[in-house]
Amino acid sequence: MTIAPGRPQPHELADVLAVLRDWQHEGAPMQLHPGDLGWYQRFGADEAAASVRTWTRDGRTLAVGLLDGPDLLRLTTAPEVRRDRDLAARMADDITDPARGVLPAGKVNVEAPADFVLQDVLPGHGWITDEPWTPLRRDLTDPVEDPGLRIETAGPDLVSERTAVHRAAFEKSTFTDERWHAMASGPAYADARCLIAYDGNGTAVAAVTVWSAGPGRPGLLEPMGVHRDHRRLGHGRAITLAAAAALRDLGASSALVCTPSDNPGAVAAYESAGFKARPEVRDLARP
Repeated sequence: MTIAPGRPQPHELADVLAVLRDWQHEGAPMQLHPGDLGWYQRFGADEAAASVRTWTRDGRTLAVGLLDGPDLLRLTTAPEVRRDRDLAARMADDITDPARGVLPAGKVNVEAPADFVLQDVLPGHGWITDEPWTPLRRDLTDPVEDPGLRIETAGPDLVSERTAVHRAAFEKSTFTDERWHAMASGPAYADARCLIAYDGNGTAVAAVTVWSAGPGRPGLLEPMGVHRDHRRLGHGRAITLAAAAALRDLGASSALVCTPSDNPGAVAAYESAGFKARPEVRDLARP
């Protein structure tokens, strides 16, 4: 049967999220999560839909990709098709050829699950491995320890503090109140929470957004940041503990996060909050 690429309409994003939720399970390698699409929806439903690519066969979705910016495709597949070479070959052709409208010409990257045979196929098209990332995981079977700071869930009344902390944590961030509302209006945010940590002076010092994929499935931290004026004080650990606790309350079986391996401070902050590093993963790059 023919494998067909596609692009959802804005009203079909909820269906894409449902598929992504079904593919999340314990023991899976790091992969595209519903929260990745939920976070991207800060740019609005139209842009989020325009950034999604799907591959289907006989009406069934086999793979979903998110253009996380113009030169990075983050993708995953149904667990049972990870060794499907016909799917991998079709996706490799679509991804490699700029004329097919998946990725532009020039240097681009693809992030795919480590057990997807696409990892073996793309090098035959001239792709090479790129910089390493460190996935981290915390089991949520047991209760999470107290973070030691006041934690608030950011609703509409705290949006300005939430976005201000994010902009102070990430250089060149464009996360505004308007974009928070766009994100929160998306279907993924029904299973998400934004948290803010406050120090003893009542100053907002860190923030995180957590995304559940449903009870019994891994949840995601995306993003987590500490205000640049309040770093190296343990606030990263505190907000990460709060994130893990929130995901546990949402029914998540574990908490996941992925950070560049060349950022040892971030890796250490997650490890201090009980996360365990998993084997490094690498994007594939078309030079």
